[in-house]
Amino acid sequence: MADKKVKNTYVKLQITNSLLDLLKTKELKAISISDLTSTAQVSRVSFYRNFDEKEDVLKEYLYKLVGDWYAESQESGSTSEDEILGSLFGHFSKNKDFYLLLSQRNLFYLLKDMLKELFGPKPEYPNFGAYVAAYFSYGLFGWIEEWFARGMQETAEEMTTLLKNRDLNQ
Repeated sequence: MADKKVKNTYVKLQITNSLLDLLKTKELKAISISDLTSTAQVSRVSFYRNFDEKEDVLKEYLYKLVGDWYAESQESGSTSEDEILGSLFGHFSKNKDFYLLLSQRNLFYLLKDMLKELFGPKPEYPNFGAYVAAYFSYGLFGWIEEWFARGMQETAEEMTTLLKNRDLNQ
């Protein structure tokens, strides 16, 4: 059983790396499953055993990156909003190439979905709490999306300070 898991991990890694490479030169919709599996040197069956569609490859990779960030932030003991935001912007800086690729290929909505899942409203929240969580998660996404669109000119620390101060005249 362990051998199958190792093989499956290898296949997923090949598919993920190949898709990221192909996205550097093509839009997602222009990449066929045949192109992807050929580049990854795996079979179509291997692709469909692991993913339903190409977008799922990116979602899984995004979840891994964000999951790694979240685990690191928990281990570091970051508890204040400022520490968590600073850590998050640091994560985006560290993984700049991937997030820029998502932005350039009009796939940044995948990040919005992830942020909503992490910071957005939950069914158990009272109405006001849900509205505040929605405001925060969508607002945070807007800051991040615009930061990437403007070429990430500020450092992660500067972005955290700007968000904390929310001074729109700077």
